[in-house]
Amino acid sequence: MSGETKKTEFIGASGETLAAALEMPLGKPRGFVLFAHCFTCTKDLKSARLISKAMRDNGFAVLRFDFTGLGGSEGDFENTNFSSNVADLVKAADFLREEHEAPSIIVGHSLGGSAALIAASEIPEVKAVASIGAPADASHVAHQFGSALDAIRRSGNATVTLAGRPFTITRQFIDDLSGQNVIDKVRDLGKPLLVMHAPLDDVVGIENATEIFVAAKHPKSFVSLDTADHLLHKTEDARYAADVLAAWAARFVGKSPTPQPNTPSVEVASGDVVARTIPGSRYGVSVDAGGHDVVIDVASAIGGDDLGPNPTLVLEAALAACSVITMEMYAERKGWSVDDLAVSVRRAAGEDPHAAKVLEKAIGVAGGLSDEQKQRLREIAGRCPVHKMLSDGVSIHDRTS
Repeated sequence: MSGETKKTEFIGASGETLAAALEMPLGKPRGFVLFAHCFTCTKDLKSARLISKAMRDNGFAVLRFDFTGLGGSEGDFENTNFSSNVADLVKAADFLREEHEAPSIIVGHSLGGSAALIAASEIPEVKAVASIGAPADASHVAHQFGSALDAIRRSGNATVTLAGRPFTITRQFIDDLSGQNVIDKVRDLGKPLLVMHAPLDDVVGIENATEIFVAAKHPKSFVSLDTADHLLHKTEDARYAADVLAAWAARFVGKSPTPQPNTPSVEVASGDVVARTIPGSRYGVSVDAGGHDVVIDVASAIGGDDLGPNPTLVLEAALAACSVITMEMYAERKGWSVDDLAVSVRRAAGEDPHAAKVLEKAIGVAGGLSDEQKQRLREIAGRCPVHKMLSDGVSIHDRTS
């Protein structure tokens, strides 16, 4: 296991709530990366996910988010433009700075790459910038509107189908694009730049990469993405881009990669579950539970890195999950139709959070069952293995490692 994806959100430039995903590696991140997705795409585009997670595997924390009016973010796409995308990137950097650490690397794909090149100058902590398939002129995206472009200019707006989805494009969007000067920003960037582009890109031609690269001052690098398409649909293309990005970014963050957990530097007798420290983390542990990896930690408020739930919550989670599974198995054997089962567990009021003697369990059952059947399932929940272990008492004996 190389980390986790945390759902989060922040307030964008227009005051709307923007949906985001934060890829967090195990242990302390080498640095934080801000990722900007392509035009009308979302943070969950396959290439965006693969690149972000691959960089996470290399020890970076990566924030990817949906621009205003797209994906899970609030707002109306019709009221956005290129400038608002740049402003959203700056707000995303503010969020990282306030909640974690300001981004040291900014990466953008397609028009998101152009936005990243402009936003970089407004985020002082950014040490390096990378673009993937980015247009040298923001107004390049207007070519995708085809014959609708005249209608937009004439009527003020028109519906354009992009990647099979309809979008309302307004004249103010077109005017805003034409007012951007990406190349001037590149000339004044003053930060290391990586330009990545596919020679066969039929959406944003390779000549755009040439123009950006020529305008940039050293240090600058160019990497060909060979036969990849514009959106990096092939998994191997996205992973290649991510590996190159991670290796390149490591030159500017000044931190060593986080060592991977579960390296058997100390021997311990075999068991159903084995927990090991996570190098670089204060209290975090990586747990091998029957071949499944689980991360357990303590909250940052008490000195941990908050990489996962604390041990007592894991115990409560085991009781809740075991109860649900036991009810599911019983209902299956009886042929009962169950739509949904839920169990919540909490410590009783006043109980010591680290040595609770009383746990309260609530059970919810939904489906076409009689009251008697529902009550029977609640009784069966009390027979789950974890419930019996906790209520009957378990003796723990130390054994030789």
